[in-house]
Amino acid sequence: MSKESPVRLIAGNANRPLAEAIARRISVYRGFKVDLADTRIERFNDSEIFVEIRENVRGEDVFVIQPTSNPTNDNLMELLIIIDALRRSSAHRITAVMPYFGYARQDRRTAPRTPISSKLVANLITQAGADRVLTLDLHAGQIQGFFDIPTDNLYAAPVFALDIKHHFAGDDSLMVVSPDVGGVVRARDLAKRIPTELAIVDKRRSRHGEVDEMTLIGDVKGRSCIIIDDICDTAGTLVKAAQLLLDEGAERVFAYISHGVLSGPALERIANSALSQLIITDTIQPSAETLKVEKIRVVSSAPLLAQSILNVGNDTSVSSLFEEEGVAPLYEGLYG
Repeated sequence: MSKESPVRLIAGNANRPLAEAIARRISVYRGFKVDLADTRIERFNDSEIFVEIRENVRGEDVFVIQPTSNPTNDNLMELLIIIDALRRSSAHRITAVMPYFGYARQDRRTAPRTPISSKLVANLITQAGADRVLTLDLHAGQIQGFFDIPTDNLYAAPVFALDIKHHFAGDDSLMVVSPDVGGVVRARDLAKRIPTELAIVDKRRSRHGEVDEMTLIGDVKGRSCIIIDDICDTAGTLVKAAQLLLDEGAERVFAYISHGVLSGPALERIANSALSQLIITDTIQPSAETLKVEKIRVVSSAPLLAQSILNVGNDTSVSSLFEEEGVAPLYEGLYG
C-alpha cells in the first residue's frame, strides 16, 4: 500500500460517538474530511439484525468500529454480520476495531466443565471474515494468541501517564496501586512511566463478584494513591480498595480504569465512595447517568485509535504508540 492509503470507516451502534470522534481525528491527521460509510443497521421485530452497506467497498481497506460492550451479545452479533456483509461485498481487508473486547474475562477455565469464551469469540470473528483485530487493553495479553489473524493490542497506559503528569504535576506523594495481584504488571508499567512506587492490594474471594478480605502490601501513609485497572464493572472491588488505602493512611485516592463497564450499583457506589475521582476512557460509551456523576471524568481514546487505524492502513508500526513520546503529539492541546 502507498504511504497514504485510503481507509474506509464503518460504525456499528455500540459506540457511535467514539466512531464519529475517530473519523474527525483521522480527518485532522489526513487534512481532508473522512466520513463514516453510509450503513443501514436495523432490527426485525424478532430482534434479528440486518445490515446493508450502502457504499461500494470493493477492494477497500475497511475498519469496523464496534466495541462488544453491553448489550454484549447484540453488539457482538452486529459486528459479525457487518464483517460478513463486507466480506460478501469484496472488501480487500477488514479490520475489526474493538476498543472494548467483551468476554475477555473468560480467558481460561476456572473450574471443571467451564468454557473459554474469549477463544470462542475470537473464532467467531475470524470465521466471519475479519482479516485483523485492533483492540485496547485486553484483560489478558494471551487473548491475542486466541486469534489466528494479526491482532494489535493498544495500551491506555501512555494516555493515563500523560493525564497524571498533567493533573498531578509537582505532587511528589504519588503512588500507583494494583487492586489485585493479577494486575501487578499493568500497575508496575504505569509506575515506571510516572515514575513512582508501587503498592498492591491482595484480595480473596469466596465466589464471583464478592470480596471477602483485602490486605495491603506497601506503605501508603501520606500518599496520593492512583489505582490502575483495565475494567470497572460493579465497582465493588474498587471502592473497597479505596477505603482500605484511606484506612491505611493514604491522603487521597484516584482510579484510572481503561473500560468503564459500570453496571448495576456501580455509579451509586462510586458517588458515595472514598474515591476523589475515577478516570475512565470512552471505549465504552458513557451513559447519561455516568456523565452526571461528579467523581467520574472521561478521557478520549479517539486520538490513539485514529492514529492506530492510520498506521494499520499504511502498513506502518503500531508499537510506536506504546510510549508517551508516540502518543503525546496526538493529545497536544489537551496536555501539551
